[in-house]
Amino acid sequence: MATDTARDYYEILGVARDAEADAIKKAYRRKAMENHPDRNPGDAEAEARFKEAAEAYEVLSDPQKRARYDRFGREGMGGAGRQQAPFNDISDIFSAFSDIFGQDPRFSGFGGGARRRRGQGRPGSDLRVRLELTLEEIADGVERQLKLRKFTPCEVCDGSGAEGDAGYETCPTCQGQGEVRTVSNSILGQFVNVQTCPTCAGEGRIVVSKCEACGGEGRQKGEETVTVEVPAGVSAGHYLQIRGAGNAGVRGGPAGNLRVEIAETPHEHFTRDGLDVLYDLHLSFPDAALGTEVEVPTLRGRATLRIDAGIQSGRVLRMRGRGLPEVGGGRTGDQMVHVHIWTPQTLSPAVEEALEQLRMEPEFQPQPERKKKSFFSRVKDAFAG
Repeated sequence: MATDTARDYYEILGVARDAEADAIKKAYRRKAMENHPDRNPGDAEAEARFKEAAEAYEVLSDPQKRARYDRFGREGMGGAGRQQAPFNDISDIFSAFSDIFGQDPRFSGFGGGARRRRGQGRPGSDLRVRLELTLEEIADGVERQLKLRKFTPCEVCDGSGAEGDAGYETCPTCQGQGEVRTVSNSILGQFVNVQTCPTCAGEGRIVVSKCEACGGEGRQKGEETVTVEVPAGVSAGHYLQIRGAGNAGVRGGPAGNLRVEIAETPHEHFTRDGLDVLYDLHLSFPDAALGTEVEVPTLRGRATLRIDAGIQSGRVLRMRGRGLPEVGGGRTGDQMVHVHIWTPQTLSPAVEEALEQLRMEPEFQPQPERKKKSFFSRVKDAFAG
């Protein structure tokens, strides 16, 4: 029976949603022991559960990722709401969580102790880019092509760093193991210290005939275009992580990751407040007194807004569903229109005379009781369902 990739991460590890970090780590170690590939040879379901537990731990062991998962679920973890496997193979898990597999004696003898497979070079570094988006792009989601300057695998040696298969030799220091062990005796017994081989840096082999194009690195500086799909509703400070899109590794080592950090371009009309967008509407005194219809911008074009006669400055009107969507679906915010009555600062003699005639008219006298009522109406309009 195949594993359900949509299962909740807390359910996968068997912990409560308020579990402490230590409890999450212990639960993961227990799951890893149960489903370790070396204990379940040939069992595809056990391997799938092993990867599933590693994916859950990779998120829940990181405070920032856990907070984002608690808020948005899997849809908020990047990749335009589509699940991307965080580990390409089992060795990626061993490398990522070597503090668990490499130091826990219960895993001795299993394949998880090594940080890197023999014959595999050093991993590449991660890249970080800043992606500015308009509110309109955030409202609908967007696909962007990012041109990156980074290390790419050498095309001449295909990333090996050597000229042909004969360009390598087994490391004489570690005899191809990628690590060296020293044994010391004490009154408490024998201690075995395992360290990465200093000669081959853990690769288990050394280059004796370097590729002339890359100088034995197995990579060169170049450019690559990466497609990034940004889900609708993201906020400034959110980031998307694309695995394997960072710098190429040395001599065939795994590539680093690409971290795309979201930034919002200041908008001509709107200010963002969570899922809502705020808009300031300036009305002339005649339009406010007599009522009118005005066209206002929205994130998806212009819309007509009816203004009732006698509207007061400071009134907030709600345009439902005109805001930003929640990441992964769910609810959509509103557009809040803050009304400002424009008072002219210069008057012609004719207008000044007309206003003098109207100054003492009852309709032009302030009425605090109605103003107070208008304030509560404004609050009700803004926040009532």
